[in-house]
Amino acid sequence: MKIASYNIAGIKARMPALTAWLEDTQPDVVILQEVKSVDENFPREHFENMGYNIAAHGQKSFNGVAILSKFPLEDVMCGLPGDETDEQARYIEATIVNEQAIRICGLYLPNGNPVDFDADGAPIHEGKYGYKLGWMARLYARAQVLMAKEEPFLMAGDYNIIPQPEDAARPEAWTKDALFLPDSRNAFRKLVNLGLTEAFRARNPAPEQYTFWDFQRGAWQRNDGIRIDHFLLSPECADLLTDCQIDKEIRGREKPSDHVPIWVQIAA
Repeated sequence: MKIASYNIAGIKARMPALTAWLEDTQPDVVILQEVKSVDENFPREHFENMGYNIAAHGQKSFNGVAILSKFPLEDVMCGLPGDETDEQARYIEATIVNEQAIRICGLYLPNGNPVDFDADGAPIHEGKYGYKLGWMARLYARAQVLMAKEEPFLMAGDYNIIPQPEDAARPEAWTKDALFLPDSRNAFRKLVNLGLTEAFRARNPAPEQYTFWDFQRGAWQRNDGIRIDHFLLSPECADLLTDCQIDKEIRGREKPSDHVPIWVQIAA
């Protein structure tokens, strides 16, 4: 089973690129982020005609997540538990049923910028950065619940986290950015330390492996990228992992997203 994650930066703008990639690579399951569409405008029929079942959680112009699956989708849950006042469409869960049922958690973690700093240079946990860290605390709580079930699950998507210096071409450029601040990285590490496997690093230890290149300043041409799209696998799911790769070449195609797909191969 091939499961992919792809921040498409707007489904309307990226339909030709997304369709071509789906036709070329034939993933069984795709977790989409930054759909930027309300659910009633999501192009369900187009993807259903390609053989996919659809679960979507969207909002107008911003955010939005979806799951496309060639297998049945059961027990769909929209929204990350823990804050009933949070109206941002950033999280979706569903169980895909094949020979092995796997819980799929698709996420678009808050960016967190801009960050304010106090007089001593410490980041202030308020505003957008406070929302990011609070969201990560809720994600940790959800992972604890899923871990307790001792069943295969994965959490995948755009984490907006650069885990280590080797995950950025120029780490010095990100030291004051919410994606790379110590508190952000520590929250990610805390999540992994629950017993989750960071699939890409489990299969690919080499540096200079990126999933995002800014549209500005010729970042793609200079390979000035960062790795912020991740798969975290429960122990039961990690036992089934056979591969994890990044479809880097997609970034060089016509009208690309600033992200590229990352995927895992699961023996299920």
